[in-house]
Amino acid sequence: MFERLFTRVANKVAYASGTPLSFVMCCLIIVAWAVSGPVFGFSDTWQLVINTGTTIITFLMVFLIQNTQNRDGAAMQAKLDELIRVGRAQNHFIGIEHLTETEVEEIRRKCEEAAKRHDAKAGAKA
Repeated sequence: MFERLFTRVANKVAYASGTPLSFVMCCLIIVAWAVSGPVFGFSDTWQLVINTGTTIITFLMVFLIQNTQNRDGAAMQAKLDELIRVGRAQNHFIGIEHLTETEVEEIRRKCEEAAKRHDAKAGAKA
């Protein structure tokens, strides 16, 4: 139950934070803070307000955005795996996202070599 609620909230916040309106609102907050500087004598407390606020928001947004990207990546991988499974592609590509970076790079290199060989054959036939 908590996971579903968190997912819903995370999706809404991630979407809202990426809108032009959110950017404009953040800019207005910064301008209001800067303009209020002389009123508060550019005090340490005045500086602490913006530093603390931005730090808290940044800290929370990092986790929220990471959660959203993790789910998006997993969903995309599942879709690709299903296309591989039902298509004429080679099934041994399913699950390669769990390999090490070096192993994935080796597979990518082999795929590029196969594509070049295919292009060379197609060019020779033309």
